[in-house]
Amino acid sequence: MIAGGGPAGAMLALLLARAGVDVTLLEKHGDFLRDFRGDTIHPSTLQVLDEIGLSEAFHRLPHHKAYLMSVLTDDGEVPIADLRRVPGKYQYIAFVPQWDFLDLLTREASAYPRFHLVMNATVVDLIRRDGAIRGVRYRDERGEEHEIRAVLTVAADGRHSDVRRAAGLTPKRFGAPMDVLWFRLPRAEGDPEQPFLRASTGRLMVAINRDTYWQLAYLIPKGGFAALEAQGVDALRREVERLLPFLAGRTGGLRRFDEAGRLSVELNRLTRWHLPGLLLIGDAAHAMSPVFGVGINLAVQDAVATANIVGPALLRGRAPTAALARVGRRRKVPTAVVQTAQRVVQERLIRPALAGPVARIPALTRVPVARSLVARFLGLGVLPEHVRLPLREKRSQQMDRKGTTRDAVQ
Repeated sequence: MIAGGGPAGAMLALLLARAGVDVTLLEKHGDFLRDFRGDTIHPSTLQVLDEIGLSEAFHRLPHHKAYLMSVLTDDGEVPIADLRRVPGKYQYIAFVPQWDFLDLLTREASAYPRFHLVMNATVVDLIRRDGAIRGVRYRDERGEEHEIRAVLTVAADGRHSDVRRAAGLTPKRFGAPMDVLWFRLPRAEGDPEQPFLRASTGRLMVAINRDTYWQLAYLIPKGGFAALEAQGVDALRREVERLLPFLAGRTGGLRRFDEAGRLSVELNRLTRWHLPGLLLIGDAAHAMSPVFGVGINLAVQDAVATANIVGPALLRGRAPTAALARVGRRRKVPTAVVQTAQRVVQERLIRPALAGPVARIPALTRVPVARSLVARFLGLGVLPEHVRLPLREKRSQQMDRKGTTRDAVQ
């Protein structure tokens, strides 16, 4: 049983279902249509999709490929990473709305008879027996409570995990100097193609090309939402036009603050990712800063590692505590390395930039060794996972060229 239909939960459910494990995925909401979520799919995740035969279907989704990452300062553009230097088949970051990505994973999982998806299901408690977690109690959209008993319960329900709370686990928090206001504005012909970070005195903004519109992330000092709102939306529009002059005349698309998404940035991780019968992965185990945009990819890597390590035992109806501990030990290493790098960027770049002039940013792509290492770090991460749990289950449905499922012809 997996709680949480985000990238970690959906990918793990798919990998287990295709291997022949009976798996139920609980999703708290009625759909995946929640805007202003992370939507960067890095080469490590593209490789996983390739390994399970979903690359073609993924690339049919509306997406934008980013080959270069840069910072635009008042003094000009500073290149940071050239993804074309990443080894392997995929040398770009694909920007795809997260709801499309999750729809793809759950639609593919639905092609296997052992996959079950329950929407509008809110976990309210854990089922405990003989010193182990043996499932969950959840509330449906009508307010009625149900039980699901399971050999293994996986918490993949995000940074505000209901399962983690019920288990009494508390992550270690590292803090963050910023929060983020997400909003969108129209895109026009002649606008920049590649995503970038705009850095100016006291201001930082990320611009992501979504073909027909820009998804913009405006960074503000931690806890600064009320002060920003007090200045009024007109002040925000003026600030956007100062930072991104090519958007002049289009900022009227942001009419009210309640049209924007607010992200209270957290950076934390659990010291222990498991209890007997329970495993936590993705944001439930480690909330990532938006720095580097790697949250989805770490979540997917957690899912692949879980399937590889625990999947064979689940096929035998077991979930050994030693295997759960092994997942935590393996995935703590890349999590800690990435979070350390995020903390350095937050303290050395973001905190000072939000308080005053932007510090000089080195053009890493001009240093041969650095440009390869940075591209590899952003594209593949640390300890990338590969799918080893084999496909054993026959599909009851097949996907057509449009990416929708239909009954397979017998």
